[in-house]
Amino acid sequence: MRLWERVARVFGRRDAGAREEAERILLEADFGIAATADILDEVTRSPRPPRDGDFQAALQQAVARVLAAATPPRGAPGALARAPEPPSVILVFGVNGVGKTTTIAKLAHRLTRERRSVLLAAADTFRAGAGEQLKIWADRLAVPCVSGAGGADPAAVAFDAVAAARARGVDTVLVDTAGRMHTDEPLLEELKKVVRVAAKQQPGAPHESLLVLDGTVGQNAVQQTRAFAAGVPLTGLIVTKLDGTAKGGSVVAVQRAVPVPIRFIGTGEGLDDLEIFDAQSYARRLVSG
Repeated sequence: MRLWERVARVFGRRDAGAREEAERILLEADFGIAATADILDEVTRSPRPPRDGDFQAALQQAVARVLAAATPPRGAPGALARAPEPPSVILVFGVNGVGKTTTIAKLAHRLTRERRSVLLAAADTFRAGAGEQLKIWADRLAVPCVSGAGGADPAAVAFDAVAAARARGVDTVLVDTAGRMHTDEPLLEELKKVVRVAAKQQPGAPHESLLVLDGTVGQNAVQQTRAFAAGVPLTGLIVTKLDGTAKGGSVVAVQRAVPVPIRFIGTGEGLDDLEIFDAQSYARRLVSG
């Protein structure tokens, strides 16, 4: 049974426990307490038939409004920043296992299709094999990659990558870094240093700071976003693993808890499986199944 049908059936009982049961349904779908309250407040603001298209539309619109609460800096979620003078620097980070490196490859693929030249920076020097993984993607995409030895200073790798991009006339640098848990305090200090060093090498850098989240981890996604936002000014989120197996409500919970725009969603392992985020279509997918 689709999400809207489950909630509609509960409200159709017209008893005192209907809202509590509806809350349980949304919480089990990872919407979180705050987003659940907002959505149900809006849905119940005026009486609607519980099982018709009006109820479905009302629930969908309530979800979409929460998702659209944060507006990207340039309006369109997929419009990534460009520096007045190249290279533009895009910092990408996230905890282990979210699909960060693959997401960077997808971004590089998207940018090259937009006729933007790309250089990858393997600044995730903490995780064993991260640099090699990024280099494999770079070779597959036919783009250059700057890396350092294992355990090297990530900020130094980012510095060298921006310098290399400027020397080669490359338009955009994608910096892969921060492959550790958000609870690791040295991680945030490391990120802050990368930001400072990138800004010294290129004015205004990083021009985008994108956090990659696993859409299947529930409320932990909220905690990750809050932790990273406390250390680095975020310009957007990329939510991965939304290939039909995720409950998906965590996306709504994150957007309600931290006003950072969702820029893209990952829906598979292929290079083209990166969709520009659209609040209405995502709400429709989530509510209608």
